Order: sequence, then structure tokens, then C-alpha cells
Amino acid sequence: MNIEQARFNMIEQQIRTWQVLDQSVLSLLAVVKREDFVPAAHRGLAFMDMEVPLVDNGSQGRSMLEPKVEARLLQELAVGKHEKVLEIGAGSGYMAALLAHKAQRVLSLEIDPELARFAADNLKRAAVMNAEVRQADGSKGALAEGPFDVILASGSVATVPQSLLDQLKVGGRLATIVGNDPIMQAVLVTRVDQNAWRTTVLFDTVAPRLLGFEEQPKFRF
Repeated sequence: MNIEQARFNMIEQQIRTWQVLDQSVLSLLAVVKREDFVPAAHRGLAFMDMEVPLVDNGSQGRSMLEPKVEARLLQELAVGKHEKVLEIGAGSGYMAALLAHKAQRVLSLEIDPELARFAADNLKRAAVMNAEVRQADGSKGALAEGPFDVILASGSVATVPQSLLDQLKVGGRLATIVGNDPIMQAVLVTRVDQNAWRTTVLFDTVAPRLLGFEEQPKFRF
């Protein structure tokens, strides 16, 4: 496989055509080597328009999101260099690496110990120094570390818990995929003031459920 040609095709044929037009995002996808974050057994799937399976250790089908979904969420969050980011669900560490190139600092919480080690090792090999992977249940966020400018739940949730929304700064953004299979939507929630949030539906999709997010209190707007 010609890796660079496959990467180019992924960006131009999958991602750009999915309304990802921010050149900073497209350029970043060419810099961060997605294949280095994919399990060796599935390296040939790194650039395909599909979810890539991660470790098979009872993690309920944990996988990397499709490249176009990752890129679209990254674009919509519009992360700035001064911002602090919380990611829920480190997975392979790939999304944390993308976020780290745009942010000041990234804290990524991963409930699965094996995946937490895998993500941390991948980030270390990629020399990403401003992203930390912590083995923890991310459903309650990281209150002691907050508030955050950006929160990304890298998977689907039944509903967004208020505890996460409360950890956003005013002006902060949270992105995730909400709903139940087969009907889910990617959403962007912005905290517009201390007691109000605005939700924008981005696109329809389906994604694996994040552990710990099967049932949560519904959020208010």
C-alpha cells in the first residue's frame, strides 16, 4: 500500500467532501500519522471510511470513529492554541493527538486500562507532549481539572450529563454523538452564559456507545 497516496485519498475523497473545508484541519490530517495510532492487526484499515476496531478485551466493540467524523468534529470545535481540552474516551490516542496540535493542553480520560496504555504509548511515540491520558471513568468529567474550553466525548452517549456541561467555561464547546442506535446525531453544545447552553445539530451518524454513558440525566438548555 502506498501510504501517502492512501492518506491523500482519505483527505480528498472522504473528508473534504464531508464539508470539512478548514485548511488547518486538512493540513493537520496530513501531519498526524493516523496509521501510527491503529492496532497493528488493522493497520491496513487506517485510511478506510469505516470504524477501526481497537483491542478485543471485552471493550464492547471499542473502535476509532470514521476519519470523516473525527475531522468534522475537530473542525466544528474550532480549538484555539490557548484552550484547555477534555476528551472522554481516549481510544487509540489519535483524536487526542489532533486536539493537542491545536490546543494548549489535552486531558484524555479512558476507562479501559489496556486502551489507556495503548493511547499513552501512541502519543509518546508521536512526541505529543501536551496531551495526558488518564485511566478513569470519564462520565463525570474531571471536575478538579476544569473548567474546560472544549470537551469532546469521542463516541456516543444516550444523553449528555449535566455534570459535563457544568465543566465548560462560558463560551466553551462540547461535541459528541447523542441518541440510540439506529438514530443518532452529532451535536455541538455551547455554554452561552452561566446557566444556559445552546445546542446545534451537526449531522446524522451512528457511533459505538462510550462506557459509562448508557443512562445519564437529560441535560437542560
